[in-house]
Amino acid sequence: MLNFPECENVIFDLGGVLLDISYQATEDAFVAMGIKNFKDLYSQAQQSSLFNDLEEGKITPNAFRDQLRFLTGLNLEDEKIDDAWNAMLGRMPAFRIERLEELKNKYKLYLLSNTNEIHIPAFKHIMAQDGLLNRFEACFKKIYYSSEINMRKPNKEAFDFVCKKNGLNKSCTAFIDDSIQHVEGAKAAGLKAYHLEKGVEFISFF
Repeated sequence: MLNFPECENVIFDLGGVLLDISYQATEDAFVAMGIKNFKDLYSQAQQSSLFNDLEEGKITPNAFRDQLRFLTGLNLEDEKIDDAWNAMLGRMPAFRIERLEELKNKYKLYLLSNTNEIHIPAFKHIMAQDGLLNRFEACFKKIYYSSEINMRKPNKEAFDFVCKKNGLNKSCTAFIDDSIQHVEGAKAAGLKAYHLEKGVEFISFF
């Protein structure tokens, strides 16, 4: 539970906390395309430098696709790569946005997500189709995507950046993420970090 009375700010992760995510769906899609060792390249727990570089905005989507083709030796079409990469993206249930709308009246809410230039328009499109994008974005004081700020979790600099930009006192700031390595990184950076386990809704912390 968020049981420290001095909590004023909450930084949320996106995928796996607010947006439904299936890493298995993306792995299955790439395996079906012939990349049998895809799990060695990317998973929730760790990933190769290629995916890190994409998430930090160090390479363009075109460079990412070219390097993936080079690594795998497969002549994969751009659209098929994007479709497989985006296969992990699910929907955002309206009740989660309703909970965020309630929380923003008590806390200052922020979003910090490790994501990239291929995923961002894809999940925004999904939420727009459901008529939820504007409501979702209005819940947060500020939204930070790793590929836009050129830094990613669990690196301390990412947490420091968000806190410094918004004048947040770390001792009064909670962070919620479904990846344990990001939670540990946030704790090391001085935040009150909470691990959201699979099958648990973030509202249980409140």
